[in-house]
Amino acid sequence: MNSANGNDSKKFKGDVRSPGVPSRVVHVRKLPNDINEAEVIGLGLPFGKVTNLLMLKGKNQAFLELNSEECAQTMVSYYSSVTPVIRNHPIYMQYSTHKELKTDNSPNQVRAQAALQAVNALHGGGMGSVAISADAGSMAGAAAAQSPVLRVIVENLFYPVTLDVLHQIFSKFGTVLKIITFTKNNQFQALIQYADAMTAQHAKMSLDGQNIYNACCTLRISFSKLTSLNVKYNNDKSRDYTRPDLPTADSQPSIDHQTMAAAFAAPGIISASPYGGAHAFPPTFAIQQAGLSVPGIPSALASLGVGHSGMAAAAAAASRLGLSGLAAAGGHNVLLVSNLNPESVTPHCLFILFGVYGDVMRVKILFNKKENALIQMSDGTQAQLAMSHLNGQRLHGRAMRVTLSKHTTVQLPREGHEDQGLTKDFSNSPLHRFKKPGSKNYSNIFPPSATLHLSNIPPSVVEDDLRRLFASSGATVKAFKFFQKDRKMALIQMGSVEEAIESLIEFHNHDLGENHHLRVSFSKSTI
Repeated sequence: MNSANGNDSKKFKGDVRSPGVPSRVVHVRKLPNDINEAEVIGLGLPFGKVTNLLMLKGKNQAFLELNSEECAQTMVSYYSSVTPVIRNHPIYMQYSTHKELKTDNSPNQVRAQAALQAVNALHGGGMGSVAISADAGSMAGAAAAQSPVLRVIVENLFYPVTLDVLHQIFSKFGTVLKIITFTKNNQFQALIQYADAMTAQHAKMSLDGQNIYNACCTLRISFSKLTSLNVKYNNDKSRDYTRPDLPTADSQPSIDHQTMAAAFAAPGIISASPYGGAHAFPPTFAIQQAGLSVPGIPSALASLGVGHSGMAAAAAAASRLGLSGLAAAGGHNVLLVSNLNPESVTPHCLFILFGVYGDVMRVKILFNKKENALIQMSDGTQAQLAMSHLNGQRLHGRAMRVTLSKHTTVQLPREGHEDQGLTKDFSNSPLHRFKKPGSKNYSNIFPPSATLHLSNIPPSVVEDDLRRLFASSGATVKAFKFFQKDRKMALIQMGSVEEAIESLIEFHNHDLGENHHLRVSFSKSTI
């Protein structure tokens, strides 16, 4: 097999090459140093059975033989449009001049053959009759235990998550072959198939529990019982990246595909937004992401490499779904709240309530229309969170309407102009919940509920004290429970969501003595 090493390797000097004359042997180049046999085999598996493998680790190359020329053609064609990435290394491939591989009994080739047997047995439905050597076991063992298909549930879905956003995120860990998205039990879910189980395992370990956008769209990932996905249509709900010929059926693509292609640069590169109108995104730049903090990008977004283009994609999807506010959410951080009760609502009251979802900078109740107020949040993401949670909630007998305002800031009254205390600047308030980067408050954002979470309770304060405090405003206390492991925290259930909202406004930061100020937020639990 030394001739393959010689003839093919000498021709590969540049990166842009014609794939050559079709052959069922594919020459794979630019492999990372620590690549293993199973990962190389995984590149070919989606396209047909891999019948032979030759590893040239010293040259970072390999030869894969597939069971037919047609399978190899599909593979080379697919990877010419979608560059596979293994451990952040782009991999290149073309046809070999050899029509088949002849391997010898050198230690390298024995290991390759053992890995090939193991992987083929795994995909053939069982490991029983295959004897895996110790070397191959270390490579194929992890794969044998798991599936190459991941099941993904997106929790706290405040922004729409498109199939293309998922593809961009999961492609950072290896080649994504197929994606199916669906809604089940009122949850957005997806099935994502990689070439091999080891890549799936790496992606699961890296992404499980991460947020796509700051404080929302949390990924919950498990292995699927399926080992292969059957995709019938390529559209905004499902995609088989190995079969570009599939019909779209009657589903409308959520985003124009040329626009998407422009939006999604190579994984890990933050690129300029292709959406000129979405002025939420900073000016054109393209930097290799190396753990850099980029102003204007929510940190969770940046850490997943989604960058501005991902935000733009979400914005485009949102506009199609009628969430017109999202397209501007990145830059428009002022909310217009209407249908307020002017007898009861104050700037402080709105500061406390909207402060559950972000840091409120300024509040202005309109002088001539006191049912309306402008609320300036510290950024557009927080404005979007507040809007999605509080629009339609009842406050002092009225259902609030919350929308994004066209204003970019809330103006303070000019000096000498009295506005009867209707405008307040809270930018230096000590009560901001999200000042610290990575604050745990980000992971405790929940919709308004009848059950409140209390914390920072001093040891001297007992259940009756807190029941009496919360009943003092005329609200009903239905149940109360201290946390077993931490008596500084408790849950208290009010008579309704509206009572809980008003209780949170009244008693958040209430002085309980001993230098303890009560912290109140909405709970996802019930008593």
